[in-house]
Amino acid sequence: MTFSSADADKILADNFAPWVLALGLSVQETGERHAVLRLPWSDTLARDGGGLCGQALMAAADTATVIAISSARGAYGPMTTVQQSTSFQRPVTGSDVLIHVRVTKLGRRMAFADVTMTPEGAAEPAATASTVYALLG
Repeated sequence: MTFSSADADKILADNFAPWVLALGLSVQETGERHAVLRLPWSDTLARDGGGLCGQALMAAADTATVIAISSARGAYGPMTTVQQSTSFQRPVTGSDVLIHVRVTKLGRRMAFADVTMTPEGAAEPAATASTVYALLG
């Protein structure tokens, strides 16, 4: 069972810290084992030189993974990040980023996912991540 993008947006609003909400993430799509979120471009997230800071991309990947796991489980439940490994491949300047998450394994106590972060309209990702979560409830 999956839930709608509106249900996923409610998970964001109800379960994340104000600074995460300030990223402006919005859920574009949810599915059986995936989710797509949009991180809108903001000058406030740019670092010296005008590129989107890595911390914003990492937080977006982490948050999007929660949505994808919730979608795969059919509902939100308590979980926590166990591991996240992020590789940055090219800078993002002046563009929204689409965060594509695919849940690769969903167990009773652990979930694993791959994340691709691609500037809107680009052919190649700016960053990728792999994540591991402990499912607490």
